[in-house]
Amino acid sequence: MRASVLFIVLIACASGACAPREAAAPVCPAIALGAEIEFPAGRVARGAAFEPEERDGGEGAVSAFAIDTHEVTNAQFAAFVAATGYVTLAERPGPNGETMGAAVFNRDTGQWRIDANANWRQPDGAGSTAADREPVVAVALEDAEAYARWAGRRLPTETEWEWAARGEAPAPADAGAEAFDAQGRPIANTWQGMFPFRDDGDDNYTGRAPVGCFPANARGLYDMIGNVWEWTATPFAGAMVEDVTRGGAVEARVLKGGSHLCARNFCSRFRSGSRQPGDPHLGMSHIGFRTVADR
Repeated sequence: MRASVLFIVLIACASGACAPREAAAPVCPAIALGAEIEFPAGRVARGAAFEPEERDGGEGAVSAFAIDTHEVTNAQFAAFVAATGYVTLAERPGPNGETMGAAVFNRDTGQWRIDANANWRQPDGAGSTAADREPVVAVALEDAEAYARWAGRRLPTETEWEWAARGEAPAPADAGAEAFDAQGRPIANTWQGMFPFRDDGDDNYTGRAPVGCFPANARGLYDMIGNVWEWTATPFAGAMVEDVTRGGAVEARVLKGGSHLCARNFCSRFRSGSRQPGDPHLGMSHIGFRTVADR
């Protein structure tokens, strides 16, 4: 989602009119958690630009590397915190003495808010919980980088991320091909329905899903499309860069993969060629990450 929407989406539904349909109880397959897949060096092509920002980045040569098969989970991040005592940006005090917090999307009102109580432990604010197998969110860029260093790894570049997602082939000409099958059924965790009024939950989720609940892509990676956006190490440039600035200086980093908030009527960035700018100093309830290692 565009960073500017954090402050401008102020839509509330009429009582009961926009309530999401209760999703069916999903059953997730057991996958090997903590695994990685190695990819050889190569060259990735971006393909057609569906959005103005897609005319930049995400193509070129890459060296060999290994990438996590799934997004880093809450359980994995908890192990890092337990081992190091690390405190995330959202948990640290700000200039006013209150914790910095993170950005949380409220599905009942269709609004974003900065919640001082939101952090990776309670990603949707006070009283929420971080399920072990769900992707860790509400982490700023420096938090993701700190975890990666502890694990002896790093964040992927945008080009590495796209190479892992689809190899040398360009992004599909069909904007929905990586999120829906040939019959239009969801194969990724996105928003089905009219955003932000109604999420029909046709994919069995109205929010984050545990990692690995949707089929792996052709290269064996889970949730490269949907579930949560993912931090990369690549500075963002080009269209939309004005959305993330601080004091006139651009500090944005590229986000990849889309999230459970991407809908056909609003975001539609549920494809490997999609990219968004992310404010590196702000954790959000729909942004996580995965890591890579050089080979």
